[in-house]
Amino acid sequence: METSISIKVICGLLALLLVVRLLGKKELSQITPFDLVYLLVLGGLLEESIYDDLVTVWQVLYAIGLWAALIYIIELIVRRFDRMRTVIKGEPSIIIKDGELDVKTLKKNKLESEQLRTMLRQQGIFSLQEVKYAVLEPSGQLSVLKNELSSPVTAEMLSIKPKKATLTHLLVDEGRIEKKALKNIQKDERWLRAQLAEKGYKDLSKIYYAEWSSANGIVVRGVKRDDAAL
Repeated sequence: METSISIKVICGLLALLLVVRLLGKKELSQITPFDLVYLLVLGGLLEESIYDDLVTVWQVLYAIGLWAALIYIIELIVRRFDRMRTVIKGEPSIIIKDGELDVKTLKKNKLESEQLRTMLRQQGIFSLQEVKYAVLEPSGQLSVLKNELSSPVTAEMLSIKPKKATLTHLLVDEGRIEKKALKNIQKDERWLRAQLAEKGYKDLSKIYYAEWSSANGIVVRGVKRDDAAL
């Protein structure tokens, strides 16, 4: 019996390592609710099988292998199809936009006002008037862009006019155009390609990351060396 338990535990450890590799290099705070669910299910499979004599080692291996394969397939689908990514992983929600609280989005995400205040306090923010943008990430974390004059040493104190704080939009992700992001900023693919061409990036498929903001324009990172400098 001890031998069977030992083999099952070893298989379980290898399976957990495999799942962690499939998830990629994520921090715990970056794991989405979906990621957490399939980790918990895997843990449940191992827990139920280790001490059950009726479950053989081969059955454990089959269950783990099947579960890992399903996870891998789902990750591939999420990477390839943007719509499926939204359905499975979720998408960021703008809770506060340009200083205005979006009550409808707040309720849609089942978030209460006091919960929002708690999340802001954890970032050292004790008033909504300090916030220009607040984005609820798929992981449940809140990302905040403060107002221009809310930093410890403000531009007002230094008598200077700061650059306007603006939200950035991811337009190119791993060589793929984010059409929804383009729609959000009321631009089209032709405009994006023209902007990139002006900066010397003609082959969009070689661009790993490109973002845009009204203050800084297009910012490109992660371009293959044979196309443009990194």
